[in-house]
Amino acid sequence: MSVKQYPVNFKTIPAATLKAYADIPSAVASDCLARGQTMQGAIKPLARSMRICAQARTAECPVGDNSAIRAAIGLCDAGQVIVVNAQGYESTAVFGGLMTLYARERGVAGLVIDGAVRDSDEIIEAGLPMFARAICPRGPRKYPAGYIDGPVSVGGVAINAGDLILGDADVVTVVPLAQVETCLASAQEVLHKEEAILDTLKSGGSLADIYGAVDVEPV
Repeated sequence: MSVKQYPVNFKTIPAATLKAYADIPSAVASDCLARGQTMQGAIKPLARSMRICAQARTAECPVGDNSAIRAAIGLCDAGQVIVVNAQGYESTAVFGGLMTLYARERGVAGLVIDGAVRDSDEIIEAGLPMFARAICPRGPRKYPAGYIDGPVSVGGVAINAGDLILGDADVVTVVPLAQVETCLASAQEVLHKEEAILDTLKSGGSLADIYGAVDVEPV
């Protein structure tokens, strides 16, 4: 058996666009995507300060096997994030300390794993942004299987290589590559409006002044 690779032909997001997205919270991006494209809350950062803003490379792993992740690290470009469907399995880690060092050397921007990791202190100390479903000390097997750069479903969201991944303390939002520019424009507009709302509240106003009063009736 071997790890299969789909053709890699997605458009690279301009550096200026990625820089602009660094100021966009995952929650705001989700609001601009019809309040969707958000991964399940069980996939959390190992540390709340961890952030990801990068294009995705994808990996699909059988339960308890990390061969596709290792292959993806070796093939990805610096600054990309690896998004992994590890089948949501929480009882075997598919990523740990040694792979952390490998990923850092390769310039990987972070990982999002729908599954378990281990050596969590080492991952945090290395400064590698890591979002995962669980932490488990049991190590993986290494039988070449799975695929990379194909479509995956991670945390309930469909992802293709090249999509934009925004991860922060509110977890992960996926911006489809085709919607990157429109989502950015909408998100920047939302943030501008929120600044005006904050000014209103700080001046003694209320949300009723902004959104209208909520009708309340006695029981």
